[in-house]
Amino acid sequence: MTQTRSNSLAPRIASGVGVVILAAVFFALGIWQLDRAAALKASLVSATTIDEKVVALESIAAANTSLSPSAINRTVKVSGHYVTNYRAPGQADGDGEIDDWEVALLQVGDSAGILVVRGLWSERLLNPDISQAMLVDIVGTLRAGQDSERADNSPGVISRLDSAVIIGATDLDLFDGYILASSESHDGSELKRSRPSAEKLRSRIPGFYWQHLSYVVIWWLMAAVVLYLPFY
Repeated sequence: MTQTRSNSLAPRIASGVGVVILAAVFFALGIWQLDRAAALKASLVSATTIDEKVVALESIAAANTSLSPSAINRTVKVSGHYVTNYRAPGQADGDGEIDDWEVALLQVGDSAGILVVRGLWSERLLNPDISQAMLVDIVGTLRAGQDSERADNSPGVISRLDSAVIIGATDLDLFDGYILASSESHDGSELKRSRPSAEKLRSRIPGFYWQHLSYVVIWWLMAAVVLYLPFY
């Protein structure tokens, strides 16, 4: 009798443990989705907030190091020498205008470098006197590197605004991201040209805030259903 009762309890215990584990998995997925919603909300704030206080680039970023969220969209100043020019095709500004941009690699100090969006490619000849020997002072917005290709990499052309695409073309230690220049000057004289406005930023976490919250409800509802089914 005791042996028979033990044999009948074993499947029930195993089923109960399976139900608890499955419910715990659904509950954990709900917690993960809730964290994603919070991260999305925080990234939306950092993506749309621009601090206009001008700070030195080296005070908030370092070469060969990923940008911290707090550094993105900061207004920075930096001085250096332009060593290479690139054409960045198919770039969109804040008004949705598509055009090719002139992007230059700025050497900072002896061994560091960062990409700088100088202006429209069609206006690249406006400052013919700019040479590699000239020290240029730049003020602009520090942006995270783009993650989608706009063209194919080829000599003199970069596929996206991202230091990763030129690592093999320079010996400089590169800063992450790029600077969207709002002004350039040499010896106190401003280099005047059209400056592209910033494209509206989006969070890198996919989806919408309320969408993530709805998934939280779904995961936890599934956990409740799993716990209820054995009694049903």
